[in-house]
Amino acid sequence: MQMALRLAIKGQGFTSPNPMVGAVVVKDGRVVGSGYHQMVGGPHAEVNAIDAAGKLAKGATLYVTLEPCNHTGRTPPCTRKISEAGIKRVVISMIDPNKDVAGGGAEFLEQQGIRVTTGVCRAQAQKLIEAFVKFVHTRRPFVIAKCAATLDGRIAARSGDSTWVTGEKSRQFVHRLRHAVDGILVGINTVRTDNPSLTTRLPDGLGRDPVRIILDTHLSISPAARLLRQESAADTILVVGKPLMQDKQSALEKGGIRVIQSKLKNGLIDLDALMDQLGAMGLTSILIEGGSRVLTSAFSAAIVDKIFFFYAPKILGGDDGIPICSGPGPELMSQCIKVNNINVRRFGDDVMVEGYIG
Repeated sequence: MQMALRLAIKGQGFTSPNPMVGAVVVKDGRVVGSGYHQMVGGPHAEVNAIDAAGKLAKGATLYVTLEPCNHTGRTPPCTRKISEAGIKRVVISMIDPNKDVAGGGAEFLEQQGIRVTTGVCRAQAQKLIEAFVKFVHTRRPFVIAKCAATLDGRIAARSGDSTWVTGEKSRQFVHRLRHAVDGILVGINTVRTDNPSLTTRLPDGLGRDPVRIILDTHLSISPAARLLRQESAADTILVVGKPLMQDKQSALEKGGIRVIQSKLKNGLIDLDALMDQLGAMGLTSILIEGGSRVLTSAFSAAIVDKIFFFYAPKILGGDDGIPICSGPGPELMSQCIKVNNINVRRFGDDVMVEGYIG
């Protein structure tokens, strides 16, 4: 199953809105076939693994990280493929989280006389597809908040300069995060200050760009902004508070930029309502790389599921730099947002804190 999990992650960034899945066929104590779900619309992991095993699949055991599907979607049911191949036993890490199909695949296999075992490495499998799990339950994206800060909690100097807070190894990890998610969200102030591309740049050049989502309440973006001119297969979406400057909006839309309207709350984009809109578009995961105001809004709206906070071994040494969050916070420490299931990693000299909200 560990091998199947390692295979599954190879599909990261390419399978959404489907989950990442890996599968291994074992016969007489020997791996005879393996595969993973490589891209949305393509064959599922079980099919690839069984095809790789060929005739050796008969009488073998199939290890798979997610319950095989028993319904027809973009591809035929994997359960039929398993049964026809003569697999005698299936070991499943986790049952499908979709309540409409959960258990159906395992039940069908048992009806065919195939022994089924579930729950092997379940926690690892669930973490691997945590965005998919949330999306099928809520139809809202899994939201990750990321920031890079000095040890004294500043994401930029008083001038707004944030180049570079963290080191190259941390930045490469963030680009892998961008590749893994469906969308990346920032505010218009980040666009003005940093003029970012918001693309994925990995050493092998194979990274997939996320959809770029810009909170621009008053449609004030400069036509010269770099992200409006990206040669990228991913869309750019400007989120506005109300229809404004129709001529400017029309010009942007003619250039391939999508402009959508969202509700306002206290004069800012209502991020809770926006998550419903983005979920309806099929976006299963969002990485927030915004500045302090956007991060504050995200935590205030209680939309954040997970954090990646990077700390560099640097100290600005003043109180006039830009903090991770800005605006009023709670009066008491007991009212802090709790972060659970903490994992700490090093990237060169940087320290990253990973954790879950709630």
